[in-house]
Amino acid sequence: MSSIAITGAIILGAVVLFVWNRLPVVLVALMTSLALFATGVLPIEDALGGLGDPAVIFIATLFIVSAGLEATGVTAWAGQLLIAKAGEESRARLLILTMSLVALLTALISVNGAVAALLPVVVVIAVRLKRAPSQLLMPLVFSAHAGSMLALTGTPVNVLVSNAAIDAGLGRFGFFEFTLVGIPLLLGTMAIIILFGERLLPQTSGPTIPSDFSRHAMTLVEQYGLSNGAFQMRVRASSPYVGNPPEAVDVAPFPGLQLVSIQQNGGGPLRRTTIAEGDYLILRGDAETAATFATQKHLAFRQEEAASDLQETLFNRNSGLAEVVIPPRSGMIGSSVFPGMVTESGDLIIMAVQRQGADLDTAAVTLEAGDTLLLQGTWKALDLHLNDPNVLVVNSPELVRRQAIPLGAGAKPAIAILVAMVILLATGFVPPAIAGLLAAGAMVLTGVLTVDQSFRAINWTTVVLVGAMMPLSTAMDETGAASLLAEGLVYAVGDAGPFALLAGLFLLTAILGQLISNTATALIVIPIGVAAANSIGVSPRPVLMSVAVAAAAAFLTPIATPTNLMVMAPGGYKFGDYWKLGLPLLIWFFIIATFYVPLIWRF
Repeated sequence: MSSIAITGAIILGAVVLFVWNRLPVVLVALMTSLALFATGVLPIEDALGGLGDPAVIFIATLFIVSAGLEATGVTAWAGQLLIAKAGEESRARLLILTMSLVALLTALISVNGAVAALLPVVVVIAVRLKRAPSQLLMPLVFSAHAGSMLALTGTPVNVLVSNAAIDAGLGRFGFFEFTLVGIPLLLGTMAIIILFGERLLPQTSGPTIPSDFSRHAMTLVEQYGLSNGAFQMRVRASSPYVGNPPEAVDVAPFPGLQLVSIQQNGGGPLRRTTIAEGDYLILRGDAETAATFATQKHLAFRQEEAASDLQETLFNRNSGLAEVVIPPRSGMIGSSVFPGMVTESGDLIIMAVQRQGADLDTAAVTLEAGDTLLLQGTWKALDLHLNDPNVLVVNSPELVRRQAIPLGAGAKPAIAILVAMVILLATGFVPPAIAGLLAAGAMVLTGVLTVDQSFRAINWTTVVLVGAMMPLSTAMDETGAASLLAEGLVYAVGDAGPFALLAGLFLLTAILGQLISNTATALIVIPIGVAAANSIGVSPRPVLMSVAVAAAAAFLTPIATPTNLMVMAPGGYKFGDYWKLGLPLLIWFFIIATFYVPLIWRF
């Protein structure tokens, strides 16, 4: 059997396995690379060479940059801005703002990151405005697909297309060169959704709705009774406590008043040996007694704003609250704790203890299975210490922070790093992989993310899929399979010319892209497109850009992309709901890819 036949059989097998969807896509991709080596089509260096390709490294770094923006509340800020500006009356205004925001975020942090960040926000908007989530979630995803064409960083396919242009000796596509096709794609997508979306989309909501943590702090403060009889007082420069150890705070002369904790200015329990100006005392008791204590000890205290002040002190950019449950067989069962107690690590404070929903305000509580504790500390400390198997975390502090704290700690460095990366990519001063590595490294060096968080942020399925499928493109090129398929495509379109070639490639890419990963589809189609362009004597540049547009047109099925599947349950969608709105959008993408692209990138 010839190398071309073997390569064709491997391609067919990979497509069948992708569509069958019983094996993990990563396993199918790796099997494809191994099959190319085992059959002698490629040597081991080429069969596994894709895993170290600069494009793969660049794609991995984009996940880290995206995670940095999410972790610091940049996307939460964007979502809250959307809620503030959307209004309640105008459906068109709400859709325009939603689609514009997700498209912009997608261009900078990829489709998956943008949709994942805004999905809970959009569901909350739908609930608050009494609209069906199904009317907003599919437009969110489909406009993200269009927004992926606004910049190089929008999708891995853009990176692959740009690299293919370099390999073809044409020079890479510029960072904002994609914008020339992305803007009409986005505008057309928005127009179609606004004009026809309400009739083409169902009026449903799903059984699974992402949690809304925008009011999480208030919920915890109220549930644990901290809003009633709890006060925070700021230490003034004239206070006798300044310069003294925490033990100097004595509330015994004030009957009914209990010291809960001493908070360091900036959040978290006091770690210094002495109290300083700007630190906070949190106390529980009678309001008049608390006011008397504040006056005598020169502490800033606003009784009328006590609840909001306390909430701001406990839950802010630097520190937060977390609720944990003592599970059966926990090593903490039988331990004695009390409100105000600092944990063994010294990083967290036990603010309250409840048993079966009732507060336990005694001086000491012997923990039992099922007890709940409210802990307070810096976000970093909460992330670090709540992995303890002796407790079950009710809501992940990281997830809460991403939704509830807009522009939190590290937001400014994260934004600066993103801007610097975009400038490097736009100017071409360094290769994209270097720009991505510098940005990802800066996220760690500035403390925006830890090394562990960076590794967790990478979608390894996508990275391995791209790296393992790249050798297939190499095999198609070196064995002549791409040229043979290109000749068949050219023969099929006959003398109809390059426009017919673009139409044929679009249909091939779009059909495969509804069944398997659009990234895998692009890796299969790109060498065919380049070979076909060379065969009829036209520039591969419009062909490559047309393939990128076709790969983004993954609208007809929920399995076409992870984001399509991501909104299926929250939106209450059925398999057949996608094509109704997806088909007119697919036609629009076809028009742009076939007739508009050649006007910008000439044959």
